[in-house]
Amino acid sequence: MDSISAVLSLLKPKNHMFRGLVVGGAWSLNFPATQSVRCYALLSGDCWLVVDSVADPIRLTRGDCFLLTRRQSFRLASDPNEPSVEMAALLSHTLEGGVLTYNGGGDVSGLGGFFEFEGPQAGMLLSRLPAVVHVRNASSKASLIASMQLMMQELREPQAGALLVAQHLAQMMLVLAVRTALAEAPNEGLGWISALADRQLGAAMNAIHDDPRQPWTLISLARLANMSRSAFAVKFKETVGTTPMEYLQRWRMMLAVDKLMNSNDPISVIGMSVGYESDSSFSTAFKRVMGCSPGRYSSMRSGEVVGSVG
Repeated sequence: MDSISAVLSLLKPKNHMFRGLVVGGAWSLNFPATQSVRCYALLSGDCWLVVDSVADPIRLTRGDCFLLTRRQSFRLASDPNEPSVEMAALLSHTLEGGVLTYNGGGDVSGLGGFFEFEGPQAGMLLSRLPAVVHVRNASSKASLIASMQLMMQELREPQAGALLVAQHLAQMMLVLAVRTALAEAPNEGLGWISALADRQLGAAMNAIHDDPRQPWTLISLARLANMSRSAFAVKFKETVGTTPMEYLQRWRMMLAVDKLMNSNDPISVIGMSVGYESDSSFSTAFKRVMGCSPGRYSSMRSGEVVGSVG
């Protein structure tokens, strides 16, 4: 499994909602901030995207797609200066997979929605994606639009396996977003994403992802990158934002969390599977990263303990 697949496979979609939109005339719709990843495509016409964290409005034309990876509100509008209407009130009258017509329709059409992920991995993994991923590549746009159309169909007419289909579609959209981010700005501060695209750092990170149980050291990882220890440490920290050892520990904890949430393996077995030979060393590392012991985290996830991590 390649590293992008290994990383994104840890994201498990838990909620999703997709609808169509048809608007006309002068209009501006405000979408509230949520914890979810938002994904939209413009099927006809053109409009403006205004995002809180982005200085200038983004022009969208027919076929453009975009993903929003942060908790932030945004607007879609015929004119950035047009007074906005809250989208939440309008959507309450539209079923999942349905189409909302606003202001008579006829000028602009699109579709989109959101998907949420369970577990702490989402924040760790998505935080290095750009706040807005504007998809312009023709093949990527076609794939995203087809995925969203299929998602809407599954919502309108639920069939056996609908949840699994939705999960795979959500992960596919994220993969396309990561590909787009790498293709358009491979060295623009994308953290682990940029590191995977780097020939030297990528070799070390692929090794971490492929075999987290190995007793990796700064020296052994630098050797894989064909760099001196000091040069490797500096480049890794500058690119990823953490030291190699911190990244290794965090990756091990994300794998451990996934096993705690999705398997019945004993904690001792989980600890060994991610590189810790004793329960105490695993528990100490887990608490340092996650804020609580593996046992407490497992109990919280199963509903035995109420409260937040830490």
